[in-house]
Amino acid sequence: MAQGLERRLNLSAVIIISLSSMIGSGIFVLPGIGIQITGASLSLAFLISAICILPAAISKAELATAMPTSGGTYVYLERTFGPLAGTISGLGLFLSILLKAAFSLIGIKAYFSVLSSFDPTLVSLIFLGCIVMLNIFGIGKVSGFLTVILFITLFSLAILTLFALPDLNLDHFTPLLSNGYEGLATATALVFVSFAGVTKVAAIAEEIKNPAKNLPRGILISLVMVTFIYCTISFILAGYYNIDSISGELRPIYRLAYDIGGPTIGAIFAIIGTLTMVNTANAGILAASRFPFAMARDKLLPSFLGKIHSKYLTPVVSIFLSGIIIFIILFTFDVTKIAKLASAFMILIYILENISVLVLRESRAQWYKPEYRSPFYPSLQIFGIISCSALLFGMGELALYAIASIAIPGIILYAGYSRNKTTRKGVVGIRGKRVDLIDEQPQDSGFCRFDVNGDAEVVVSLFGHERSPEMLVEMAISLAEHKRVEVADILEIPEQTDIHDFVDEPANMRSLRRRIHAMAEDKNESITYDPIISHDVAKTVFEISQRLHCNWLVLEWGGRSRGTFTIHSPVGWLKSHLYCNLATFRDAGVRYIRKIMVYIEKDNNVQLILETADHLAEVHNARVCITFYNSEQHSDESTYSCQSYLKELASKQKIEPSTKVLTGDNKVQVILQETCDYDLFILGSSKQTLIKSITGTLKDKLIAKASCSVLAVHKSSNI
Repeated sequence: MAQGLERRLNLSAVIIISLSSMIGSGIFVLPGIGIQITGASLSLAFLISAICILPAAISKAELATAMPTSGGTYVYLERTFGPLAGTISGLGLFLSILLKAAFSLIGIKAYFSVLSSFDPTLVSLIFLGCIVMLNIFGIGKVSGFLTVILFITLFSLAILTLFALPDLNLDHFTPLLSNGYEGLATATALVFVSFAGVTKVAAIAEEIKNPAKNLPRGILISLVMVTFIYCTISFILAGYYNIDSISGELRPIYRLAYDIGGPTIGAIFAIIGTLTMVNTANAGILAASRFPFAMARDKLLPSFLGKIHSKYLTPVVSIFLSGIIIFIILFTFDVTKIAKLASAFMILIYILENISVLVLRESRAQWYKPEYRSPFYPSLQIFGIISCSALLFGMGELALYAIASIAIPGIILYAGYSRNKTTRKGVVGIRGKRVDLIDEQPQDSGFCRFDVNGDAEVVVSLFGHERSPEMLVEMAISLAEHKRVEVADILEIPEQTDIHDFVDEPANMRSLRRRIHAMAEDKNESITYDPIISHDVAKTVFEISQRLHCNWLVLEWGGRSRGTFTIHSPVGWLKSHLYCNLATFRDAGVRYIRKIMVYIEKDNNVQLILETADHLAEVHNARVCITFYNSEQHSDESTYSCQSYLKELASKQKIEPSTKVLTGDNKVQVILQETCDYDLFILGSSKQTLIKSITGTLKDKLIAKASCSVLAVHKSSNI
């Protein structure tokens, strides 16, 4: 396996890196444009924007500790939604960062014009060429220079603010919303680009000491600090100047410094602003050029974009491409449109990051094990999705234009090139409807590594979170009638991880193998154990069940887990398409089965439930009681009909059961109360809709709260 990077960055380093990627054009250029749109309420726009970004910042901290790898958001979205979404999001991230870099170059052009009489456009192109060359030669990251510039900028802005305070005129804040709430909403969406760097530090999570603490703390602290800085500077500018005199100003900090301290102080701040935005533009090209590089390695873009120069060890083609696109942006869009497009892209990405956390948690992907988990889940993510969607909607046609400009080329690129180069599906594709599994015949493929052959009566699928694997095997033995039981212990890994990287069997699998073999010897039963490494759990389970021609597939019940709000099975939609019966077991710690309670409803599972209960009663020498709930409890005719129905079912059993009609106002409580007198509760499983997966079906509630162990059986429609 690949060796991880050294964890050498502490909390202060995380804060510095995060702040350095944000302090730039958001301070030195954007306030003048923002004031033109919303007036004196610009500081409020910055504050609202920060609140909307907060959920995405926390979500990205969680994603980064689960996937501490280079590529950042592109990797998270590609693993979650698949290569199509990866292609679109990769292009979106690439363009949004380049737009921010272009915005910084426009700021450089404005501030450098104070220092020199050279043609401003030529100056911006010279800086662009120098930054591209710096990145090609591999000296784009100069952390010492970055830190010095950051502290000089922050210290200078603090001094400037103190000198401006005595001359503030509070009358300038009336009216606060000079362009109404619409102007405030537009400005809020516009200033999103200022916060684009708040989560960039997540891309280096692998190098952070104690990332579970330092990464979220660093992101939150830097977000609070930069929000305070943005709000303070906006407040100072709005209070110092009449709104009309500062509106549209592309060098507001120079203007303020000049008016307070004269030409010399103004020139000093022009130099500071230029250096700060050079650093921002340089970081933008450095980060943006890595997206085509990463996408090319994942075969979503042509391979030449993923080439490393043999001498400079940098992705030269990708860097040149970034420079060319910035050149086109500078000569195609005006400054306001650049800021709005960059913000629209970032808002869309933040929405997708929040959705990613929801998908990965609720899908129960085995490999998703973040060291840091977002608080207030899922409310925080839902708030982030709704608030950012509202901002996108408020941007009007421009937002649609921004989304279409990345979605359409991304779809065309994927359909014409990427689709034929990759077989990945992403967690959404793997956990969703799988028509491909029904149409395909079992075959060896690269999605997993296993060697399971022969026939088995029962297959036990383990996914790594079972409370008691041995009890699942015990139940399988009871169902197998002394025929072979296959225990398939499945370790799910991300699709981007090579199956063959796993050479040694994990320790927990070795331990379980030993225990299963001991159980087979002790009980004199045919039990085989196979550890399986897989990218695709659904396909693995489906293929094993077909290859072994099993009659039963046994799983542990996947109830609502800690940190989730839905009930989910790793097999999901596939369960009703298996070519075998499904038994879902919840172990309540009962080790001896002497009394079995059967609950039936008039559905397709009745016969399977009764046959299973009859068989288990024979195996365990247990007594059986068949129960049915009568909702019309006050009707004698209904009670008699229910009793007759149960007696008819009981007459067909090998081992004569007792029967009982359950009545009461609360169906769930009545049935649960009855389970107190039994060791095993057998019922049929039910299909889940989206709403029921959140609220839970009646049977989910019965399985979760029954006083005894529970076996839910489902008859396959394909048998």
